[in-house]
Amino acid sequence: MPALYTPPFTITPKVLDLVVQISEALGRLSVQATSAMTPELRRSRRLRTIHSSLAIENNSLSLEQVTAVIEGKRVIGPAKDIQEVRNAFAAYEMLESWNPASAKDLLAAHHILMQSLVDHPGRFRSGGVGIVKGSKLVHVAPPAERVPGLMKDLLGWLKRKVEHPLIASCVFHYELEFIHPFADGNGRIGRLWQTLILSRWKPELAFLPVESVIRERQAEYYAALAASDKAGQSTIFIEFLLSALLQAIHEVAATDQVGDQVSDQVKALLKCLAKQPLTALACMKKLGLAHRPTFRKNYLQPALNARLIERTLPDKPNSRLQKYRRTSKT
Repeated sequence: MPALYTPPFTITPKVLDLVVQISEALGRLSVQATSAMTPELRRSRRLRTIHSSLAIENNSLSLEQVTAVIEGKRVIGPAKDIQEVRNAFAAYEMLESWNPASAKDLLAAHHILMQSLVDHPGRFRSGGVGIVKGSKLVHVAPPAERVPGLMKDLLGWLKRKVEHPLIASCVFHYELEFIHPFADGNGRIGRLWQTLILSRWKPELAFLPVESVIRERQAEYYAALAASDKAGQSTIFIEFLLSALLQAIHEVAATDQVGDQVSDQVKALLKCLAKQPLTALACMKKLGLAHRPTFRKNYLQPALNARLIERTLPDKPNSRLQKYRRTSKT
């Protein structure tokens, strides 16, 4: 009888330390989860997840536009980008109904994500594929005829896994990107499926916008994939993704502590200013906003009024050098 497939990876001291840190951070977060996870907050986090995951794939819509698309409003933008948003929202809304180890559900998820975007959504690719960065070929995926068997082995491992869900979700994400089972949409289905795996362990993780962190650290994301390819195992990618998950949890905890009375827009602005003071334009760019009056009305002014942020040049409010920073209240 042939040995059952196990993806190659090593559980390093760094991996173990990150698993412990994430578990402890989730424990602290769960204390406030019951009151903090309102329907509005869940929706806000999901929209941030969708915006960031699609932005990684070069979707041009801002967070403001993504929100408008989901609300059924008219948005001026590329038809393809608008369709990607609708598809992604529909897919994430289906998370609770899917089995992470089911090939049928994986294909169904891809169909929803990629319908009206590719010729054969919900089907494994039938031809060869490579990943090119600039003018350099950085990854050649296995031949198409091997894809069904490789995915069967990977899903079989996921079904019987003994590894911690945090580790298993990262391993699966990497292996799916390595196999590249679809002609297009592999990145977004990989991130979606990792969220699904994690949500089966901790339901609140279905609404953790880790994609926002991956987007901010996009170069590291691709570098970790490439380094793991070169090493022949997913360890480096596991370490990167666990650090991204930990960062996302810390950021969610920091913004949630501000309180229910503060809008999601203000919380998003506070997150932008977590590390250093920024100009209004820099904040808008990080938030994915293009309309300055909307930013001032819904983000900047409420935060200033609540004294959650302050100007670095209070005596020169209209200075072109003006920046904003968080106050001691946050």
